[in-house]
Amino acid sequence: MPEPLTLALAAGAGLLGGAMNALAGGGTFATMPALIAIGLPSPIANATSNVALQPGAIASAWTYRDGLQPIGGVAIRTLSAITFCAALLGSLLLVFTPTAVFDIVIPWLLLLATLAIAFGKRAALALQRHAAPGRRALIGAQVLLGIYGGYFGGGLGLMLTATWGLLAGEPPHRLMAPRTLMLAMGNAAATLMFIGFGMVRWEACAPMLLGAVLGGWLGARVGQRLPAGLIRAWTLFVTVVTTMVFFARAYG
Repeated sequence: MPEPLTLALAAGAGLLGGAMNALAGGGTFATMPALIAIGLPSPIANATSNVALQPGAIASAWTYRDGLQPIGGVAIRTLSAITFCAALLGSLLLVFTPTAVFDIVIPWLLLLATLAIAFGKRAALALQRHAAPGRRALIGAQVLLGIYGGYFGGGLGLMLTATWGLLAGEPPHRLMAPRTLMLAMGNAAATLMFIGFGMVRWEACAPMLLGAVLGGWLGARVGQRLPAGLIRAWTLFVTVVTTMVFFARAYG
């Protein structure tokens, strides 16, 4: 039977992670470190975090369903299928990644996600002036993003926005619906794989899932009142601090 403090920490991290996802993304930065702190090996913590945040991803995808549209001439169903299959591969890679190896890889994945959150949109706008990629580049990038999403997934939403802006010339405000759907597809594939291989610790996942659902609702309510700049600053603060902690943990 989990201790009350463990349950509270898991639920609190889910609350924060769900709120972050509703506000600007990056909920993994709150949930996965908390699961590691209560004693789960890092691959198990990542898998459990993914499953705990999945209901929120599904609810968001359903909410935005009316805004779905092709990206760069590629149908949403095609992109969804690519993302799902690639995420299956990425999550399978995590299943067979030793904990010691993942502990070394995590800080670099967090750094990649942090850079995407900090500079993704500006980088995409700058690169658009110098490149005009086609459908093949978009599909290739989607495969890589799907694998990343299944393996880790932190900051994936912002990576999708930046990539689609670069390769398809789409403005961010038109990408909310397809981005949310791709996140749900990637999470769904990973969830199936992680549950199938017994990587989910339900005693921690259940309270975290409930917290994430409540956090997603509260985050959406609060997000309607907070300035976008404040939300972005908070998200960056959490991601930078988390990344620094994991670098110190792995290499300190």
